[in-house]
Amino acid sequence: MDTAPPLSPTDRSTVRRGAKRARTDRADLHAVLDAGLVGHLGVVLDGAPVVLPTGYGRRDDTLYLHGSTGAATLRAAATGGPVCFTVTHLDGVVYARSAFHHSVNYRCAVVHGTARTVEDPQEKLLGLETLTEHLAPGSWTATRPPDRRELAATVVLALDLTEASVKIRTGPPGDDERDVPAAGDPDPVWAGVLPISTVLGEPQPCPLLPPGTAAPSRVTGRVLSPPG
Repeated sequence: MDTAPPLSPTDRSTVRRGAKRARTDRADLHAVLDAGLVGHLGVVLDGAPVVLPTGYGRRDDTLYLHGSTGAATLRAAATGGPVCFTVTHLDGVVYARSAFHHSVNYRCAVVHGTARTVEDPQEKLLGLETLTEHLAPGSWTATRPPDRRELAATVVLALDLTEASVKIRTGPPGDDERDVPAAGDPDPVWAGVLPISTVLGEPQPCPLLPPGTAAPSRVTGRVLSPPG
């Protein structure tokens, strides 16, 4: 039996604006996070809000973040204050018949919580593995693991995914009835969706590789899932 808590369990993570686009299935949260590569971490630093892009990785209902031990934003996140983490996918530009109803199709996840610093050595390695495998699947076992100096210079944060929300917009514009042309209108305003997608290009080898070194299947075999 699935006992995972539902999305939007708190007041601040409950979607109000555009509530019809909110998703309550935790699988939708996982899907949005798993499809992204970069998120944005929001913290309060010296009394002011700061939002910075960062890589991440998910293991079950824990999100792992990492960075330099000297990063002020990560130090602020580790103090026990509230943080917010977001991931957004832009899937299309929605052209409407009025300026007011222009929009975008998107998938967005927002996570609220308190980040904790990962102190346990085994979990720290697990967090770094999760981050590496999310960005570049297959690379953790194929490359040199972090050494003691690198581990000492890296902070890993864990953020629980219990308090989160997801909004998704799909489909055509929601025009007012007065703007929809009647049949036979000789000059209707075009309306519809211009899709946006992310694609992976040809691998570009490091110039320090021996000539003729082929890219491994963990690189050449990657594809991004189409927008869902």
